[in-house]
Amino acid sequence: MPDAGFTGALAAGFGASVALAVLAWVASLRARDVSIVDSVWAFLVFAPACTVALLLSGTGPRAAIVLALAGLWAVRLSGYITWRHRGQPEDRRYQAIRQRNEPHFEWKSLYLVFGLQAVLAWIVALPLMASVASDAPWRMLDTLGVAVVAFGLAFETMADAQLARFKADPAQRGRVMASGLWRYSRHPNYFGECCVWWGMGLVAVSAGLWWTLISPVMMTVLLLEISGVALLEKDIGDHRPGYADYVRRTSAFIPWMPRS
Repeated sequence: MPDAGFTGALAAGFGASVALAVLAWVASLRARDVSIVDSVWAFLVFAPACTVALLLSGTGPRAAIVLALAGLWAVRLSGYITWRHRGQPEDRRYQAIRQRNEPHFEWKSLYLVFGLQAVLAWIVALPLMASVASDAPWRMLDTLGVAVVAFGLAFETMADAQLARFKADPAQRGRVMASGLWRYSRHPNYFGECCVWWGMGLVAVSAGLWWTLISPVMMTVLLLEISGVALLEKDIGDHRPGYADYVRRTSAFIPWMPRS
């Protein structure tokens, strides 16, 4: 179990996430686009884990592999989101938030968007910080957790790549992606992301910090009910006529054989 210094390291990790969020906010003022928060989100999560590793006098047997996997996740996700958003206007989600909170949204966005994301990111990072700090011996549950993380990373990377190729094909404009992993799940990228955080949660449980499971629970709720599946499917059928049939045939989240 982490020593008493872990509490201070947790607080410092929160400070790191907040500091990075403030820097992103400053950049958003120049660009007049708060969508930048999506590009830095992964590093808002990764920064607290790095901070804990730097501050504690000694780290446990999980530190190197957890930091490596989390770093790989952060670089991939941030790079993909930045690439996808290049040349695009502010995301419509943030445009709606901006319209609801004028005047002076540029100042309000510091806490409505960037501050809130920093808090959520710190909660998501709890298994990372706990795993880095714990000196408990490596167990089979750690191996299982790492395997689930690796599977999730590979799964979401493949899903994103398949969707990117589909969208880049002019012949597919207005059609529904229903091949590859998307044949078995309407949101295989979110399923992969969920696996990443449940895998990280298993490692933290093996380290003796079961309470950090609040992280994968929160991520699951966010992906299914708030910023993921529910939000994306709210009006997608309005501009993709075949989507209703796709919904009828295809599992929403967990990959499964399509219905006939």
